[in-house]
Amino acid sequence: MSSPDAKLELYDDYASATESMEGQMSVPNVTRNTTNPGAPNFSTLDEPIRDTFLRDVKAVGIKFYHVLIPREKNTLLRDWDLWGPLILCTLMATILQGSADDEHDGGPEFAQVFVIVWIGAMIVTLNSKLLGGNISFFQSVCVLGYCLTPCAAALLVCRIILIAEQTHFLFFLRLLVAGCGFGWATYASIIFLGDSQPINRKALAVYPIFLFYFIISWLVVSHTNV
Repeated sequence: MSSPDAKLELYDDYASATESMEGQMSVPNVTRNTTNPGAPNFSTLDEPIRDTFLRDVKAVGIKFYHVLIPREKNTLLRDWDLWGPLILCTLMATILQGSADDEHDGGPEFAQVFVIVWIGAMIVTLNSKLLGGNISFFQSVCVLGYCLTPCAAALLVCRIILIAEQTHFLFFLRLLVAGCGFGWATYASIIFLGDSQPINRKALAVYPIFLFYFIISWLVVSHTNV
């Protein structure tokens, strides 16, 4: 039989091992930040789903606003997300896809637009990282995706113009609208991403951004299916 001392030592070892494996499962009592709902300094485990959803929608709306009026740089970079890029990409792919009734339509398919947007954003981001940019991968993809907002707005305007019977004037009007969307998207993305690149390599980082939005804008102006 084992002695009482040995039994006591066995139980002590078990207790110490249990204590070392235990973790604090309770959520710390953190004060909510009501002045800046997008700030990640509070827990969402104990709040209603409605509040979480509305806060995320508000955060996405704020990012759209900052893209249309690109003055404040930290919002898209600090609180990045991919909801806005996903919404814009889905909207543009749905509008740009070719008609299924006309086999000679020539318009891009939904998946082709999706691939162009996401693979293009990834290539631009990879180029930025290889050039020594001090921005994370998902921050760059977030900015490039949200900066599609002017291109998406130009696509909606061109879609409305296509309702009328097309003339040379309306074509140049669509070209002007798409050009404005291209210029604004490029300008906004450079505002957000320009400071993340070394000064002597900014031109090498800007060129792929220019080319990315030029391809998207070309899809917008070449779209003639109503």
